[in-house]
Amino acid sequence: MSRIDETKDFIPVRIAVLTVSDTRSMAEDRSGDTLVARITDVGHVLAARDIVRDERAEIAAKLRAWCADPGIDVVISTGGTGLTGRDVTVEAHRDVYEKEIEAFATVFTIVSMQKIGTSAVQSRATGGVAMGTYLFALPGSPGACTDAWDEILKWQLDYRHRPCNFVEIMPRLDEHLRRK
Repeated sequence: MSRIDETKDFIPVRIAVLTVSDTRSMAEDRSGDTLVARITDVGHVLAARDIVRDERAEIAAKLRAWCADPGIDVVISTGGTGLTGRDVTVEAHRDVYEKEIEAFATVFTIVSMQKIGTSAVQSRATGGVAMGTYLFALPGSPGACTDAWDEILKWQLDYRHRPCNFVEIMPRLDEHLRRK
């Protein structure tokens, strides 16, 4: 159950949106538009937005560049999480992760099951952390982006969410790099 502690202030998070597609342009990017609208509607900052082709090296390079950018806290990609030969977003994400958030995929599957039944088994949504930045790979449909945001990310990226959330541990994500 999601609970917001109204005694705490909302902390805006800087989020980049990456669409993975060989065919979409910004004008046709409904999934990216869905994420941008939800991100900004709740008060977060759209830090960057781009489209890259379904090429593992290109996706990983963009993820690494955004992780290295101190103006980006979270990267959400959409597209390329399926089972076909061109779907390499999950592999690119895992090339970049320092730690995978395994439960993100599980919770996303549970949410998807409620909407699309056993077809949820075809999604390979994933989440992880690299260089102190959260990374999430979502399917390329607006519905899947809506479900992931409304049911998981909206809550976990809200500092006021209880009993815990991703924002409150952000300062400690890269603490292993600061140890002497």
